[in-house]
Amino acid sequence: MRFYGLKSCDTCRKAQKALVAAGHPVEIVDVRSDGVTRADLQRFHAAFGDALLNTRSTTWRGLSEGERARDPIELLLDHPTLMKRPVIDAETLYLGWGKDVQAKLIG
Repeated sequence: MRFYGLKSCDTCRKAQKALVAAGHPVEIVDVRSDGVTRADLQRFHAAFGDALLNTRSTTWRGLSEGERARDPIELLLDHPTLMKRPVIDAETLYLGWGKDVQAKLIG
């Protein structure tokens, strides 16, 4: 399973810990330091649409209206921390670490 998140994100750390404790092999991709490919972002956007953008983030609030209106893929390539986290690729894609995702991945 590939786990796309941030090392500094509390939710990502909790999710990683729970997945490892449940016996899942987790390959971690830090979106800031490792980056995310255009192909992966396109795949994530196709699955989640605009929900992929974290419009509550400090980064989003710091963008101008013109920046916010850009193509979401281009925006995420320039500002990977705008991606809602985590994105978990376990053959099926999951976004976030809500109770629904937890139930499917750790029971």
